[in-house]
Amino acid sequence: MLVNLTEYFDINGTSHLSVPFEAEDLFDGIEHREIVKRSPIELDITSIGEGKLEIKGDVSITLKDKCSRCLEDVEVEVSASFDYSVVKPDGYHELSDDEQLFMDGYSLNADILANNELLMSLPMKVLCKDDCKGLCPVCFINRNHGNCGCDTFVPDPRMAALTDIFNANKEV
Repeated sequence: MLVNLTEYFDINGTSHLSVPFEAEDLFDGIEHREIVKRSPIELDITSIGEGKLEIKGDVSITLKDKCSRCLEDVEVEVSASFDYSVVKPDGYHELSDDEQLFMDGYSLNADILANNELLMSLPMKVLCKDDCKGLCPVCFINRNHGNCGCDTFVPDPRMAALTDIFNANKEV
């Protein structure tokens, strides 16, 4: 959603806005994650000087994702806070890379701003529960639902030479 910031450059003090977050999914460049629940983007816009604004805000969503170990569907809550300074577009200044992404003239694209902040807040690993047992490496059955009985012994590769010597000299 676009927010016109024209009037906020001339107002002293802080203004609070609640802007709806309209994205249907969160795309990280590799996969799309469906947004199940979303809260509005809460913005506090403060004039901090001649032609400058400080934009602070919070956003939180719930994503539908997969457990990193067992691949079960799981809902993940993600929230982000941000704090940016923007300047009037008609004045001379060098734009930072962050400003160029979510500002277009006097318009603030709140969805792009929130999307970028939420991407940075995504967990590195999503688990369905802390003690998730994952998938069996042999038969790929979810070990949270039961034990499959497969032999999952993996010998230490540093001992492979000794194992070969023992096997070669083994008496039958």
